[in-house]
Amino acid sequence: MATAVDLERLLPVYGIEQGCILSRRGDITLAFELTLPEIFTLSNQDYEALHQTLVKAIRLLPRHSVFHKQDWFVERAYQADFSNPKQSFLSQASERFFQGRTFLEHHCYVLLTKLPEDVKPSSSLLSGLLRHSLAPQQTLRPQLYQDFLDKAGQLVRVLEDSGLVSLRRLSDAELTGTPEKAGLLERYCGLLPADSAPLLQDIHLRDGIRIGNKHCQLFTLADAADLPPLCGSRVRYDSYSTDKSTCSTGFATPLGQLLACNHLLNQYIFVGDAPKALEHLESKRLRLQSLASYSRRNAQACEATQAFLQEAVGQQRLPVKAHINVLAWTDEPAGHAELRNKVSSAITQLDATPKLETDGAPQLFWAGLPGNAGDFPMNETFDTFAEQACCFLNLETDYRSSDSKVGLRLGDRLSGKPVHVDISDEPMKRGICSNRNKFILGPSGSGKSFFTNHLVRSYYEQEAHIVLVDVGHSYKGLCELVDGYYFTYDARTPLRFNPFYLGEAAKPDTEKGESIKTLLKALWKKDNETTTRAEYVAISNALDQYYLHLAAHPSLFPCFDTFYEFVRDTFREQLQEDGVKEKDFDLGNFLYVLRPFYQGGQYDYLLNARENLDLLSQRFIVFELDNIKDHPILLPVVIIIIMEVFLSKMRQLENVRKVILIEEAWKAIAREDMAEYIKYLFKTVRKFYGEAIVVTQEVEDIISSPVVKEAIINNSDCKILLDQRKYLHHFDKIQQLLGLNEKDKALVLSVNRNNDPNRLYKEVFISLGGSHSKVYRTEVSTEEYLAYTTEASEKLQVRAYAARYGGDIASGIAALAEERRLQKH
Repeated sequence: MATAVDLERLLPVYGIEQGCILSRRGDITLAFELTLPEIFTLSNQDYEALHQTLVKAIRLLPRHSVFHKQDWFVERAYQADFSNPKQSFLSQASERFFQGRTFLEHHCYVLLTKLPEDVKPSSSLLSGLLRHSLAPQQTLRPQLYQDFLDKAGQLVRVLEDSGLVSLRRLSDAELTGTPEKAGLLERYCGLLPADSAPLLQDIHLRDGIRIGNKHCQLFTLADAADLPPLCGSRVRYDSYSTDKSTCSTGFATPLGQLLACNHLLNQYIFVGDAPKALEHLESKRLRLQSLASYSRRNAQACEATQAFLQEAVGQQRLPVKAHINVLAWTDEPAGHAELRNKVSSAITQLDATPKLETDGAPQLFWAGLPGNAGDFPMNETFDTFAEQACCFLNLETDYRSSDSKVGLRLGDRLSGKPVHVDISDEPMKRGICSNRNKFILGPSGSGKSFFTNHLVRSYYEQEAHIVLVDVGHSYKGLCELVDGYYFTYDARTPLRFNPFYLGEAAKPDTEKGESIKTLLKALWKKDNETTTRAEYVAISNALDQYYLHLAAHPSLFPCFDTFYEFVRDTFREQLQEDGVKEKDFDLGNFLYVLRPFYQGGQYDYLLNARENLDLLSQRFIVFELDNIKDHPILLPVVIIIIMEVFLSKMRQLENVRKVILIEEAWKAIAREDMAEYIKYLFKTVRKFYGEAIVVTQEVEDIISSPVVKEAIINNSDCKILLDQRKYLHHFDKIQQLLGLNEKDKALVLSVNRNNDPNRLYKEVFISLGGSHSKVYRTEVSTEEYLAYTTEASEKLQVRAYAARYGGDIASGIAALAEERRLQKH
């Protein structure tokens, strides 16, 4: 019959003072929370650098110290947030979509323990669980405590100087807990997730470990015979690798973020008295040597010990003892077999032999209590060097969300957990990027339009002004949903603008005036014709006097028609009075060439709009150029108007984000006469809190366009690539052109290689400043999918459903999405 024991009587922790855990044995432990790099973001050089940094840190520890790294991986479910009253229809749909999405939440702690030098080490038969008295064997001297603090401080500095990790000392409250929140000690005793309330649970250590309703299994790497023959700082991750690239993870990552179950990964490195340890091994070698003639196994052991000693002395290695264990648990009693298979498979991936600990499990569990590493059974350790021991330390964590208020929602690559990503402001503040411009490359069908729709919609909801230039109707659904302006050309609804309308202003400012003059010159002169100084002055005078004329005649509506009439009638008289000769300004030619844009002319609709006039305050504007991309007259005029619209937003809207996104239309505007403007835009938009984004799908387009190569790519610190598998065998051109390193190449070629078949999403690669790169999921709700879709049949279906609700596209999308969910289930 099991006997109940009061845990408080056995608890080895004597007290917690000044952020230190004091044990009854006399051990003192410092606890830190360690922030690790995100998974799949380190290069091969980064892995090696982090490994070497850890080795240096371990060597700083004084003798009789324990480096205990405890990684918590706890399954959590995403909790939707509907508290924002201004949350949009699509944002609410996204929250509902991700509600309950499970993921592994990771927290990593480093526990540095200094052991008294006169205490006999623990073993499986000499554990704190089995002692009748836990009284300390010595009193710590203040100087010893201070020396330990100094060494720990040096260790923290060495680790943080790597630039790859950061440490934070845990406070007393974080260790002991509060009435509202369990501390680290209580969390370990109950295997509770972070931020959980205190919860009393029974701990059963007979016939396996059971804590409350959690059934636990403990797997160990403690015997040298069970260890992998080779280890290193990293290992190839086959699921994301190709024959042209290698995607890596940390060597121990299969036991960490890649092990999809509730588990604790305990990693112990014991730093003893190195000279004494080598002396002990030398004695062992001599004994084995004397017995070598009796057994081949003795001879092999003697050779191995000799090699170990030679490496320790010859290469100045630090001999340590190490132990790795995985404590996994499940709430389902029937889940034991699945849990055992998952952990065993993960250990096997390291080329190690999994061992399910049974008899020694209670002692190992007890030693894992933060601050109780000194009570670890040393017979469960193996001898190695610090270099090899550090290979078994988990080096990576899950994706983190940005604290920035701007950005977009993407997904964690492993689980799809939603993360907030800022690819504009935060990289600027951190000095990663020098501008917010973006270059997006993705072949047809790679999910490019979905990503760009998602990007601009996120910015729109964060009060940004968006100007889109497109040639494929990719943004029509989103534009209608946000009630934006959609300019397109067809026989029934030709493009209509009015660059002469100023709203409340009496006359144009300098920028606006210059843009109207540029437009008039473009209408009058061919690309190869120059404008003389006299002609420029005449156009300037005409424009100035036109607005004075409007002020004197309030009944006149500002548009091209009234401007044309003013020049034809009133300004003609002014020219005659001033004696302007025809050779200086040919008014007749000017009026004749511009006649098609005047009332009754072929293009009289183009510059005389009386609706959609307030382009400055409209936050979402789409210019669809599909039907005029090759038109010799309309295209240059529309391009000038587009540029004028965005320039006016740049100049007049202070402290407001401005975004211009040019889809495949960049081919139409990247002409020789527009090259200087494109360069100007990409170089100066940063100064006006703006960003320019160019999207393309063909690599050849980039290579063949000097404007794109010189102006766009070189001035876009954020490069976004979608599925590039079709370019697998000639990706080197793209890599060189975009300045991608080998890590970036491996990540780009891993996109969409191991997607979850049960979920619909595409992956996207994002590089910031050439130094920070990552792959995310672009996973959206059904409502977002229907708003972004470019499939003709689905767009027609959305319109049909919107018609049922009086043209309300949001209600139509909601109804169609609900119908699709019902059909799916």
